[in-house]
Amino acid sequence: MRIVVIGSGFGGLAAAIRLQAQGHDVTIVEKLDKAGGRGYVFEQDGFTFDAGPTIITAPWLIDELFALTGRKTEDYIKLVLLDPFYNIRFEDGSVFHYNGDRDAIVRQVGEFNPDDVAGYLKFREKAWEIFNVGMPLIDKPFLTAGSMIKMLPDLIRTRSDISVAALADKYLKDERLRQVFSFHPLLVGGNPYKTSSMYALIHKLEQQWGVLFAMGGTGALVRALVQAFEDLGGTIRFESEVKEITVDAARKRTTGVKLVSGEVFKADAVVCNGDVAQAYRTLLPPEVRPSMSNAKVERMRFSMSLFVIYFGTDRKYEDIAHHEIIMGPRYKALLEDIFEKKILADDFSLYLHRPTATDPSLAPPGHDCWYVLSPVPHLGGDVDWAAVGDRYRDRIMGYLEERYMPELSKHIVSERRIDPRYFETNLNSYLGSAFGPEPVLTQSAYMRPHNVSQDIPNLYFCGAGTHPGAGIPGVISSGKIVAELIGGAPARALAPAPELSLR
Repeated sequence: MRIVVIGSGFGGLAAAIRLQAQGHDVTIVEKLDKAGGRGYVFEQDGFTFDAGPTIITAPWLIDELFALTGRKTEDYIKLVLLDPFYNIRFEDGSVFHYNGDRDAIVRQVGEFNPDDVAGYLKFREKAWEIFNVGMPLIDKPFLTAGSMIKMLPDLIRTRSDISVAALADKYLKDERLRQVFSFHPLLVGGNPYKTSSMYALIHKLEQQWGVLFAMGGTGALVRALVQAFEDLGGTIRFESEVKEITVDAARKRTTGVKLVSGEVFKADAVVCNGDVAQAYRTLLPPEVRPSMSNAKVERMRFSMSLFVIYFGTDRKYEDIAHHEIIMGPRYKALLEDIFEKKILADDFSLYLHRPTATDPSLAPPGHDCWYVLSPVPHLGGDVDWAAVGDRYRDRIMGYLEERYMPELSKHIVSERRIDPRYFETNLNSYLGSAFGPEPVLTQSAYMRPHNVSQDIPNLYFCGAGTHPGAGIPGVISSGKIVAELIGGAPARALAPAPELSLR
């Protein structure tokens, strides 16, 4: 089969590699000048800035992709385990060094609040139980209501109806520890107070397999996946923006894609790795997609957006780890401002990324490479980023200088930033959402936009907006789901998946 994949994010690359290995003739068309989608790379002044995801988990999903070429991951890219995974810093000056050492985690819980040790161990056991229910389903399609109904006993038993934050609050009393063990949904675009407790499985995922980093940055992993795809015989076209997914309305089948340039790619199937909401709204006429009308798309809840400052310094800040989570003075109330009220609050919580802590090659000698990220409302609110962007940048950088990075303003030698407008324009993301539909229970599994169109049976979707959701493991799994739905000749033997059991 001739297959066109729209977009070269992790989901699109995963689908394309698998489909090419299955014997199909696959072409990726990418709007931007290089691969990655949300995993794009900015290069300036000798610094390499990963624009998007920087936290790698579930390494076996990456191993599976490279195994399809008959080679190993290390033949393409070097992945290293980080320690700590994150430092989680609080306004009172306390720091939780979060890693995969069970004893160290228990010891720190006791230092924060001795009465929470027993509660943490119960939370940990619950996270393991949730993992054993949820993780085996990450690469399984949910195309019928029956597929969801079969899960109900397990969902009820694991209390998937409550939020991650509610689960943490049930077992822990110290407010800081509640944040340590509930913030993870933010990494996939979810409000911890709205996201199903099923996402507590991330704790088990990180504890057992760690948090990894690709030497050379996440962009190096993207380039390695592109190389694997091309080694299998696939073709990728850059600066090729899709204007329309062409459809034979009488046969209810897609026939390929038409680019903005007017060029047409004929295909037996199309896989869309673009933003699912914008794809339905802008690439397909309403009459061919009655199951996904504009009204239905626009009624969905969408994740927050991001304000990100990329900067390089001419000095190194050695006491700052690779990943720093900096919690502001408010937690639940700030999340309410971002997700529900959609206002830009006076305070913020931040994710500070220093990849040169692990790979100094990403900056000139003696320099550090950074980005600092603040979750912000998507464009459904009334924030005027043209008016407030500079002031918001100054508040964040001033805070970092005052609290963590002395004389920062004197040492910045390179800088750029993005805000929700970047996600809307460069990445074609509806409302400038950074992660697509919000991962609430009512927008998960069968109730999330499907991996295959309900109206056009040879049109498929992968990426953050479809099942199973955002994050590198989720989008890679969505590509696997699509490849299995399309089918083809047996691929090469895959690297064995890990045993999913309580440990």
